[in-house]
Amino acid sequence: MVLENKNSNPNHKRIIISVSSLLVAFMIASSIFMYLIFTKQTAEYNELNNKLADLEADTQQKFSELSEGLLDTKSDLKDLGLQLGSIDTEIAQIKATTSADFSGIIEGAIKSVVTVRTDISQGSGFIIADGGYIVTNAHVMTGAAAAGVITYDEKLHAVTKIGEDTAMDITLLRIIDESYSPLQLGDSNDVQVGEKVIAIGNPLGLQFSVSEGIVSAIHRQGENGLEAYIQTDAALNPGNSGGPLIDSSGKVIGINNFKVGGGESLGFALESNYIKQTVNSIYQQSHTGTLI
Repeated sequence: MVLENKNSNPNHKRIIISVSSLLVAFMIASSIFMYLIFTKQTAEYNELNNKLADLEADTQQKFSELSEGLLDTKSDLKDLGLQLGSIDTEIAQIKATTSADFSGIIEGAIKSVVTVRTDISQGSGFIIADGGYIVTNAHVMTGAAAAGVITYDEKLHAVTKIGEDTAMDITLLRIIDESYSPLQLGDSNDVQVGEKVIAIGNPLGLQFSVSEGIVSAIHRQGENGLEAYIQTDAALNPGNSGGPLIDSSGKVIGINNFKVGGGESLGFALESNYIKQTVNSIYQQSHTGTLI
């Protein structure tokens, strides 16, 4: 009798071969897939490294440029500081560019001059009496909703408007600080044609600028019809309005008022005697006595 060997069943062998083939195919496919993933990750890693290297180089370049810029800025600020200097240095330079007639009075006079700034314009003014009283041109304040005064020590002061005379183009203001000394008014009847004068003000925003000239004529007629103006060839520009015209004794002989458009060296200042009369008239509208 012959026994049958079950293990020799051909179906079993085919199943085993098929499973083995599938396992081998799966392993090969998995290996290829893993290889592709690895290759892709390697490429992405290399690309990221390249980007990081480029970014680092760009950052270093920008940092270098920034450092150079800071050094340049520091140098510029140093140069600017040397150019500007202190107000004492600026006063000394001003004194050096004016004649000997004014070398002794500029330092004192300029400390009584102010910048008048409003929300629409700016001009000049000066302390006219103890108690923080300031005079300027009325047209400097025309249409303004807010105003302030900057003194020579760079302090900003709130102002109160005491009153104005538009016909004479004079406004009287007051600040709370009473520590500033007033300029003295001279007698404009004593002014002589040809005498030297200086105008102090803030032309075109250049604070506390001084220009020198002479009296070209006296008792010139203004737009108000009054022969009450000193003509001078001292340079006057927008922003000078309201500043003082000072003689060689240090006294105010006029308040710079206007210049003839299109003309050179044709500036006009309201004479000091009219300033005094007008300021006292404004003051007396709300006070007794006279201010100056």
